Amino acid sequence: MNRRDLLLKALRNEPTPRPAWVPFVGVHGAKLIGKTARDYLRSSELIVAGLRRANELYLPDGLPVVFDLQLEAEVLGCELGWSDQTPPSVRSHPLEQGRSLASLPVFDASKGRFPMVMDALRALKKEIGNDVAIYGLLCGPFTLALHLMGNDIFLQMFDHPDYVKGVIGFCASVAQKVAQAYLDNGADVIAVVDPMTSQISPEHFDLFVTPAVNQTFDFVRDRKALSSLFVCGDATRNLEAMCRTDCDNISIDENIALERIRDYTRGRNKSFGGNLKLTSVLLLGDEEDAQLDAIRCIDVGGGCGFVLAPGCALPFNTPEKNLAAVATMVHDGYRREVARRTIIAKAAEHAAEAPLPDYAAEPHVTIDVITLDSASCAPCQYMMEAVYRATKRLSQPVIVKEHRITSREGISTMTRLGVKNIPTICLDGAVAFSSIIPDQNTLVAAIEAKIAEKKKG
Repeated sequence: MNRRDLLLKALRNEPTPRPAWVPFVGVHGAKLIGKTARDYLRSSELIVAGLRRANELYLPDGLPVVFDLQLEAEVLGCELGWSDQTPPSVRSHPLEQGRSLASLPVFDASKGRFPMVMDALRALKKEIGNDVAIYGLLCGPFTLALHLMGNDIFLQMFDHPDYVKGVIGFCASVAQKVAQAYLDNGADVIAVVDPMTSQISPEHFDLFVTPAVNQTFDFVRDRKALSSLFVCGDATRNLEAMCRTDCDNISIDENIALERIRDYTRGRNKSFGGNLKLTSVLLLGDEEDAQLDAIRCIDVGGGCGFVLAPGCALPFNTPEKNLAAVATMVHDGYRREVARRTIIAKAAEHAAEAPLPDYAAEPHVTIDVITLDSASCAPCQYMMEAVYRATKRLSQPVIVKEHRITSREGISTMTRLGVKNIPTICLDGAVAFSSIIPDQNTLVAAIEAKIAEKKKG
């Protein structure tokens, strides 16, 4: 089975011999060939060169042609601000102050930079399309409506919901035209990227977003292709609503616990993906951090319907060695197991390099919370929330530290404290609540007892 077929199998929620792997190479492709983002996103030749290099370095199963959510907005009259290391940003909103849809230019996928993108897509299909599935990413209807209306959209959703429905409905028709252009030019997967949906309620998602995105998902299914709903930010409250849409796959970032999206999608015959930590690991970490985070995701994702990916476009300066380390974890099960043992052993060996504080000498009680990462692991998040709520009821201040085991420091601290399970709360260096989130009264009482003990000592 080649890489492309393995990804398509995963997207159909079928078992695969290894995880599917999609590094969302956006402007990072420019960095790989020594170009700026502004030049890269205006040249089909540069895009092809960047993705050719990404294919060589990272051995992906899929790649996006571009990751630029401003293509549609540009055609519709939004002014863009350009940067050397990021995609352009929207600087003006043509539907501000209630202007009508009739004032917008007629949308056509043959305008703006779309012809350049389609040229790149056709070239990629000829060059690497037999081995790699090509994603066509389009701006989701709600995010495009925000580009057009500006922040007024949130107020207008309450004051003039029919007008907002009209704008989002128009944006849905734009999305379908873009999807058609991508499919006509050879794209294998259509991803509706709608990051701003994380900012609305499930009720508003059902009312405004679901009908709009389903228009594209149903069109893609009629064309015998596969679709993905791609969200960014903490969209946890909208997971049920997202799973009720007609997409084949849901892709998330590190703000949503991978376990949670896995469990939601499994009962609805959808595949899922994402969750690699974009900045703390891929951009700012080292190869061991990248290996460990990849292992975390692979272990949670399992062997059916899972696509390992970062939660958004790769930052421009993401170190190639970190992404290559992830690729190794994907393709080589033996080296994955070696890395798992080596990294943990190394953390234990270097525990003395990160000594624990002298808890008895500290003026305040120290609460160490060992987590996977409260930003992405639901139990860890609730454990941290429980601690922070409890601190508001205490007789005196305490020190709260979260130690994420996706870092070498976190693993080292976990080892030295003798923690066996996560999440775990330690009070002044002693395990107090292991893998159980205590109720508020119990937690407050335990901390107050430590405060009293410290006063006596």
